[in-house]
Amino acid sequence: MRNIFWGISLGFLLASGTLCAQDALPSDVRGDTLSRLPPVNPDELDDYGKRVYDKVVGLDNTGPVYGPAAFSVHMPLVAEGMDLINQYLRYESLIGRANIETAILVAAREFDQQYEWAAHEPLALGEGVPQSTIDIIKYHGDPAGLPAAPDLIIRYGRELLREHRLSAETWAEAVSLFGQQGALEISAIMADYAMAAIILTAIDQHIPADRPARMPIE
Repeated sequence: MRNIFWGISLGFLLASGTLCAQDALPSDVRGDTLSRLPPVNPDELDDYGKRVYDKVVGLDNTGPVYGPAAFSVHMPLVAEGMDLINQYLRYESLIGRANIETAILVAAREFDQQYEWAAHEPLALGEGVPQSTIDIIKYHGDPAGLPAAPDLIIRYGRELLREHRLSAETWAEAVSLFGQQGALEISAIMADYAMAAIILTAIDQHIPADRPARMPIE
């Protein structure tokens, strides 16, 4: 079954040797999941739980599972809903793939969520987002001078997630660029990844050692 959740390939997450610097793990973080949660054993799930696990993780997946795929299957009904929403927002949103990844990075940065950032910086590059744009998000730079879409998305996310408001001017600009549905979907993408960021932080999800892309945390 599909082994992708929140745009994070499980194959990309599998480490061939040391998963992370084990001596750096807090005492309540497990070495097998790199988080506070134990792995889910699909054999212990009911039929519905097994179906969801197969959809989100894959019953044939024998490697370690981290991140949203790992935590969501502890809540099968939630996992199914989250997966449905994420698959649309991550792959089919009206704003387009490069802009989707830009919005995801803005949300990850505003929550200082290292796991999300490490997954999505390379994905953003793969969708054609320039490193210079990524660095403006990473280092809290001024987006003025960027093309209209990334400039708007960065300002939109910073207003919502820092100031907890969105100006009439920024909303109107988003509608002008992406239409009303597209403007709403910018919020929905950021909300989707904000939810994941909050849970990843709650379970103290660490990053496997083979994933170098990290944010500076002040």
